[in-house]
Amino acid sequence: MKCIVAEERIDYDGSQIGSLWAYTKFGVQDDSIVCFRGRCNIPISHMIDLEDRIHGERIESPDMIHFIVEHFDMPSLRLAYTRQRLLACIAGEALKDMGFIVSRSGDDLFFKGQKLSISIASTGAASSKIHFGINVECEDYMSLNKMGLKDPDGLMRQIGERYAAEVEDIEEDMRKSRPLEVFR
Repeated sequence: MKCIVAEERIDYDGSQIGSLWAYTKFGVQDDSIVCFRGRCNIPISHMIDLEDRIHGERIESPDMIHFIVEHFDMPSLRLAYTRQRLLACIAGEALKDMGFIVSRSGDDLFFKGQKLSISIASTGAASSKIHFGINVECEDYMSLNKMGLKDPDGLMRQIGERYAAEVEDIEEDMRKSRPLEVFR
């Protein structure tokens, strides 16, 4: 699993969750997590979450850290959502390690009861994808700036590297487990 930390700012508009975005943008054909910082403004036409779309929700933030995950094994929506929750747990652990007490409900992180993150998972013909974003600056929701976190880029790198390491560790564990047999 490759972890790519983009040097340039990239504004997230929802198109980045499309299949093979890491390949077209960074030349990466492997499973990957791409970490970047930029605005967030998702038009209705790019919204994956039908509930948000039906209710005409506005999903925007002037500054977020973003994570785009792509896995090329069997595209499974259940597995994509499981991995999304794993990513949310890793992000929460990284914040807790920095002294911030956050809570998680499903795929969302909260600080002092206020929502801090957004996320979606989906599948396509070739892969499963996850977008996870954490507000660095935001007027309407909790943000890393409001929390007093001084190094959002360091947090971003740490979350990306931890997720990639966790997936690699899972892959290694799978390769050392023997299949179950009928015991007599």
